[in-house]
Amino acid sequence: MFETGRTGESNQPFRPQLVFSRDDGIGAEARISGKPCIMIVEDDYLIALDVEASLSDAGFVLAGIASTAEEAIIIARSAQPAIALMDIRLLGKRDGIDAALELYRDFGIRCIFATAHADRDVKLRAEAARPLGWVQKPYSTAMLIEAIQNGLQELDNKG
Repeated sequence: MFETGRTGESNQPFRPQLVFSRDDGIGAEARISGKPCIMIVEDDYLIALDVEASLSDAGFVLAGIASTAEEAIIIARSAQPAIALMDIRLLGKRDGIDAALELYRDFGIRCIFATAHADRDVKLRAEAARPLGWVQKPYSTAMLIEAIQNGLQELDNKG
């Protein structure tokens, strides 16, 4: 049981109650502009916001932020991002590998894993999702952008 502070407050970690989907035509915006659409799947809200700002500043169109596998599937269904930037540990019962496998199987969306958890067993488990790359936390914005550019180049070469 969680302890409570003031009446009605809980010491639970912050958990956004909404899927931060940019379901306001962002998929169409990406298609019209020709710019790739990127989805961020990250359980740490502050990291997600920082990544969102960095990628936006770098000129990427953003599909939205998901903190669970289920939210990632909802965003992917509506926005059809080119790439999902995926953490391994997510909120909820499913992890980032589960989400990546479903994104690849159902939508053909491939991921770049941005995580502190990239040991051999994790990478073996993730192979079926055909990841475009791995970025080890902590990472710099430059490392993240380079990984995304490399992933997009790989998609272009195979498309």
